[in-house]
Amino acid sequence: MKLQLDHIAVLGESLEEAVAHSEAAVGMPLLPGGEHPRYGTHNQLLGLGRGLYLEAMSIDPAAPPPEEPRWFGLDRFEGPARLDKWICRVKDMEAALEALPMAGRPVALSRGRLRWVMSVPEDGMLPFDGMFPALIEWRSPVPAGAMLSASGTTLARLMVTHPEADALEALLAPYLDAPLVQFATGDAPGLRAELRNAQGQVRVLQ
Repeated sequence: MKLQLDHIAVLGESLEEAVAHSEAAVGMPLLPGGEHPRYGTHNQLLGLGRGLYLEAMSIDPAAPPPEEPRWFGLDRFEGPARLDKWICRVKDMEAALEALPMAGRPVALSRGRLRWVMSVPEDGMLPFDGMFPALIEWRSPVPAGAMLSASGTTLARLMVTHPEADALEALLAPYLDAPLVQFATGDAPGLRAELRNAQGQVRVLQ
C-alpha cells in the first residue's frame, strides 16, 4: 500500500479569500471548480503538472448545512486563508484505512465525471493538528489532476511542519511514496509549498 501526493489545499473563510491567496502565490488565475453538496463546500483548482493540483476551498454559504462535520476541519477553520491540507492518493482505500485507521472512514463522493472515495474523520479533524494527509482513492478512469490543463507551474517541494514531525514521518514512512514531501519539527503546525513557474522562478505558498 502506497500513499502518493495527489493535491494540496488552501482553505479560507470564504472561497474568494482562498482563491486570492492562492493566485497571489502562483501568479495566475485559478480555474472554476464546483460544489461538494455532502459537506457544503466549494472550490477552484489549478493544475500543477504530473497529476498534481492545487485546490482552493471554503464553506459554501449558499449550500444547506451538512448533517455531519465538514471535511478538512472547515467547521473550525478561522483566520487568513492559508495552505492547510495535503491529500495523498491510494489505490485501495480499504487497505489504506486498515494500515492507517486514524485517517477516518471511507466516504464515496462524485461530481460530474469524477468518482472518488475520501477518508474523513468522524469530527472532520485530521490527526496531528490537520497535518496528517487526507487520503483519496479515485474511482473514475481519469482523476482530477489529469483532467486539468497544465498551468506551467509545478510543485518543487512540500514542507510539513509540526512539533511532533518525527512521529508523523515515522508513522507515514512505511507507506509514503512522495519524494517532494519533507518534514520539519517546529513550534506551529503548517505547510509550505515551493512552486516553480514556467520561467523557473520559485514562489512560496503557505
